[in-house]
Amino acid sequence: MDRTAQTGDGPRDVIWDITYACPLRCTHCYSESGRRPTRQADRDRMLRITDAIVALRPGVVSLGGGEPLMVPWIDEVARRFTDSGVKVLLYTGGWPVTRAMVERLADVCYRFVVSLDGPNAEVHDAIRGRAGSFDRALRTLELLDEVSRARRGQGLKPLQFGTECVVVRSNADHLDAFCTRIAPRFPEMRILSFQAVIPAGLASRPGFVERELPDDEQVRRLGSEQERTRLAALAPPGVLVLTSDNLELRMAPDQVARGLGFQVIQVEPDGEVRAMPVYEGTVGNVLDEPVDVLWRRALQRWDDPFVTRTLSAVRTMADWAEAVRLMDHRFGTDADRARFTRRPDLTVRPAGSNGGR
Repeated sequence: MDRTAQTGDGPRDVIWDITYACPLRCTHCYSESGRRPTRQADRDRMLRITDAIVALRPGVVSLGGGEPLMVPWIDEVARRFTDSGVKVLLYTGGWPVTRAMVERLADVCYRFVVSLDGPNAEVHDAIRGRAGSFDRALRTLELLDEVSRARRGQGLKPLQFGTECVVVRSNADHLDAFCTRIAPRFPEMRILSFQAVIPAGLASRPGFVERELPDDEQVRRLGSEQERTRLAALAPPGVLVLTSDNLELRMAPDQVARGLGFQVIQVEPDGEVRAMPVYEGTVGNVLDEPVDVLWRRALQRWDDPFVTRTLSAVRTMADWAEAVRLMDHRFGTDADRARFTRRPDLTVRPAGSNGGR
């Protein structure tokens, strides 16, 4: 099958996990950041990776990790993208943020997204794995709100910022409070996003699947327009509420065959390109080969017999987690497989899991 005909000449958007350094220890971390080598490139190499991504002419690059604000020259990277006409979405857990950082990044980031996984410290800190992370995240939202308001007063473009909640079992009953208690505190905030956890990385562990992976009905609800409309009615006027079941990220053969088009590539900190977002396994490095070659190689992975057989069997969220484990072991490196064996099981369910809406 000619995947290029379905997906165009190349990826439209790029996800760059710019570092695996992180001060948090999230129970669901897709990249296992903070628990593995950072693989963060030095400044010169990072700027070369930036230029290689720019050459793709993507519409958007999402800078995540890890914690991208732990990269000393993150503003230089973001400016290079912005000056080249690429919109930058910056994702942060909020731990290391200062007002000076926000002011430096204000003109070079199209959107700031603060990870907030609970409407209070009990829920958020348990999921994020570090006491004080809720207070840090709220302080980051305060700084973004203050700088946005100051820019508005100066006749400058206000900041576009919001929160993203990864929905797991222990926070699924707390979503209303984001709309009624968190959003009203920050008048400049414009986005509340609720995304079902993807059973990848640490979220694919059997212990996590058993205790924290949302059930299929919770995921179905997140993907419904009814739930989005209900939450939007609770949020302040002017706040865009987004919800997603994230099921398109399975990249199952039937999804691909319908021409949904997955024009996104995921780049690891050192420039390695994943064949498929979510799943381990790379196809080369943006600094060593032309990206169109890497893209064609990635498309070939989608039709690999093991991939089609494994992903065709997925029916439930638990099935998807098992498929992730199989895919990761098949296409990951020896170092990846060694890391999988060192993953701690999730033995304690995060606190606050019995709260109501």
